[in-house]
Amino acid sequence: MSMPSAEPAIPVSVPVDLPRPPLRRLARKLILLVLAKIIFISVVWWAVAAHYERPDTRPAAIEHLLAPASSSSSPQAGSP
Repeated sequence: MSMPSAEPAIPVSVPVDLPRPPLRRLARKLILLVLAKIIFISVVWWAVAAHYERPDTRPAAIEHLLAPASSSSSPQAGSP
């Protein structure tokens, strides 16, 4: 019968796949959820609102919209 050696046993390192930290996994899921919502809202906006004509924002067009009507260009009797 042999006697056990007095030397400490050297642990053999075996790669162990530890589960990912739950906060990191949760953060990744939340980021993906936010990105998915942004993409979804963008697609809905494009489907609904993108086909409408854009308003004319040229300075001449705005000036025409803000100009007084031609009938109100004559002076009124009651105004000073």
